[in-house]
Amino acid sequence: MSGPMRKNIGVIGLGIIGRGVTANLRQKGFQVFVWNRTPRLVPNFVGSPGELAEICDCLQIFVSDDGALLETVRRLTENLTSRHIVIAHSTVAPDSMRAAAEMVEHRGARFVEAPFTGSKIAAEKGELVYYLAGDDAALREARPILKASSKEIIETGEIGQASAIKIATNIVTAASVQAAAEALALIRALGVPLRKFVEAMKVNASHSTTLAMKMPKMTEANFEPHFSVKHMLKDMEIANQLGLSHNLELGVTAAARDRLFEQIQLGHGDDDYSAVARKYLPEIPPASPDPDASPPAAEPILADLEEAKSERENNNISIGETTAPTLFREKTKEKTRPRAGFFTRLLRRGKQLLKQPISSKGA
Repeated sequence: MSGPMRKNIGVIGLGIIGRGVTANLRQKGFQVFVWNRTPRLVPNFVGSPGELAEICDCLQIFVSDDGALLETVRRLTENLTSRHIVIAHSTVAPDSMRAAAEMVEHRGARFVEAPFTGSKIAAEKGELVYYLAGDDAALREARPILKASSKEIIETGEIGQASAIKIATNIVTAASVQAAAEALALIRALGVPLRKFVEAMKVNASHSTTLAMKMPKMTEANFEPHFSVKHMLKDMEIANQLGLSHNLELGVTAAARDRLFEQIQLGHGDDDYSAVARKYLPEIPPASPDPDASPPAAEPILADLEEAKSERENNNISIGETTAPTLFREKTKEKTRPRAGFFTRLLRRGKQLLKQPISSKGA
C-alpha cells in the first residue's frame, strides 16, 4: 500500500448504514477505502483497521455496539497520529463513547462523536441526521465529510451528550412503534379495517415520520430490516441501564425492551424492529395480507347449540362421537363461550319438562 494520502476517507463497518454512507461519499467525489469484520468483495477493501489508518486521514466507524466500538478503536490506536480524525457513529452508552475518545486523543488524533438518526432509506438517499459532539476544530473538519450523507447536523456539546440524545430519541421511536402495534391489534379485534386506522393516524397530532413508514408495513407483516430488532433491543438495554444508574423508573422503555426480547427469543432478531407487531397480530400471514379482513361476527349461543344438535341428528352421530371439524368448532366455542355447557343442559331440561303431563292435583 502507498503512504498516507490526505482527503482519503476510511469507512469501518459495511452494514446497512455503512454501505449507504460509502456510496454517498463516492458520489460526492471522495476517495473511500473500507474494512469490515467479515470480508466483502467491494472496491477498495483493505486488510485491517490499521491498514485503513495508514491510507486515510479521516476514519468513520459504523459498528453495532459498545464492545465493537472499543475493540475497533484499540485496533486503530497503534496507527493513529495527529493527522487523523476519528468519527464514531455507533449508538452506545455515553461512558463507552468517552472511553473511545480518550484512546484516540491519547494518540494525538481528534475525535468526533456522531451517532445518527435515519435508517436504510435515509442512508441510501444521503439524508441522515447526525448528532455531533467534540471540540470545535474537530467538528469543523468533520462537517464537510458528514454533509455527504446527511440532511442535517446538530451539535450537542461535550463527548457523551450526543449518545445520550440518541438513546433518548430511540426510546420515543421504540415506544411509538410498540404503541402502534397494540393499537392495530385493538382495531382488528373490534372489526375495523386496519387501513382505516392508518388513514386516520395520518391527520392525527401524534403521527410521525416513523409511524408513516412502519404502520403500513406492520399491516402487511413486511418486516424487511431497516433497523433491526437486535439493534433496537441493545439501545433499550442501554436506556434501562442508564435509568437504573440514575434511579429512574423507565416503565415504557422496559416494556418496549421486553417485547423486542420476545422477538429475539422467537428467532426474529434480524427483522425490522416493527416485528413487535407479531405478538399482537399473529393471524397476519407473511404474504398476500388482507388488511380489510374482519373477524367473523359472533352468533347467538342458543342458535349455535340448536345448529350443532341438528347437525348431529342429520349425520346420525351419537353423543360423545364427533368429527375433526366439529371438534375444532366445539373447542373454539369452549374458549369464547365457557357457559355453553350450562345452556345446553338448561335447554334439554326445559324440553323434558314440556313433555311431562300437567298434574290435575288441586283442580
